[in-house]
Amino acid sequence: MKSMTFVFLFVIQTYAQESKPISLALNWVPEPQFGGFYQAQFHGIFKKNTLNVEILKGGSGTPTIQMLSKGVVDFAIVSAEEILISNDKNAKNQIVALFATFQTNPQMLMSHKSRGLKSIADILQNDGYLAWQSGLSYSLFLRKKYPQSKVKMVPYLGGLTQFQKDQQLSQQGFITSEPIAAEKLGVKVSSYLVADEGFNPYTTVLAVRKDFLKNNKELTEKMLKSVREGWEQYLLDFQSTNQKMHELNTSMDLETFNLSAKAQVNLIKTDKGVGSMTLQRWQELIQQMKTLALIKRNLKAEDQFLP
Repeated sequence: MKSMTFVFLFVIQTYAQESKPISLALNWVPEPQFGGFYQAQFHGIFKKNTLNVEILKGGSGTPTIQMLSKGVVDFAIVSAEEILISNDKNAKNQIVALFATFQTNPQMLMSHKSRGLKSIADILQNDGYLAWQSGLSYSLFLRKKYPQSKVKMVPYLGGLTQFQKDQQLSQQGFITSEPIAAEKLGVKVSSYLVADEGFNPYTTVLAVRKDFLKNNKELTEKMLKSVREGWEQYLLDFQSTNQKMHELNTSMDLETFNLSAKAQVNLIKTDKGVGSMTLQRWQELIQQMKTLALIKRNLKAEDQFLP
């Protein structure tokens, strides 16, 4: 009788855990950069691990780091810089990185191929225009590295309309997105990763509040296991998940979904396993963020992520 009672209680506990919704907030609309998360949802990986995950798609300016810090959501996709800035300002509600999708940050600058530029240094140290968001951490890093820039900096308005019209205009973007869109418009481009300049923060990072992690260790382990399996599967075969993501985001055609998924593979894969992070990378980023005056406190690298 006792054994039957134990089995019954175990089944009830498992069902309750699976039926309780867990929220995961994205910082952009469904695109290949989130492929592994959707793979876990569409192919039953979350369910296999008794998780009922609700993926909340984002958009321009979705404040996922604030949503996470305030407890509005359980998990969120953020950048490594956002984690440091949040933890620097808010010592009570600390954020912890669980899984870093991009080992190489896809942030880049691109120019018209006809200009013959070969690097970010060429863009900054030659005449012309550069459309970018001047307050972002990567742009602050580049301005500090290249203080004698000749290029005229103009606001980034999004899209490719102005870039397409003006051969002297360079612009920011992600190497998995804007160069593909430009090529489809018949515009030949040269693109250069900011990571190659020495600024390479982890991005598309799955993060959680430290207190949530402490109180929900088993659930968090299942989430991490599911996400890792989702990304491992997606990198091997992204076709079916891209089709379903396309249905959620019809503004991106299926061909672009697949081209973007291919372009990001080498930025995500690592010999240490998908999503892995190192103490050295976090230490380096903390120092860079302090140098740029984006954080003030002496944050400990080991507190920022789950090894």
